Amino acid sequence: MEENTIICRCSDVTLKEVRDLIKEGYVTYDEIKRITRIGMGPCQGKTCGQLVMKEIAMSTGQNIKDVKFQTTRPPVVGVRLGLIAEEGRNNEE
Repeated sequence: MEENTIICRCSDVTLKEVRDLIKEGYVTYDEIKRITRIGMGPCQGKTCGQLVMKEIAMSTGQNIKDVKFQTTRPPVVGVRLGLIAEEGRNNEE
């Protein structure tokens, strides 16, 4: 792959950025995620996760099965202000 290949389309992270971070010593998915926001977009790492894990495995000499994937959390959704206000009124009664 070329260095300017986009690995994470949601956050516009390139292969070069991922490789540079690994060279700096960031060798877990969660570390790279915190710095680049990889895996935090709408796809939640479904398109970029395996590519990043492959790069980590190749650079560290690990088997890809031993590279831990990101800590997954449910996506946060917005709450309408009307619902918050209604709940507040209910608690005042």
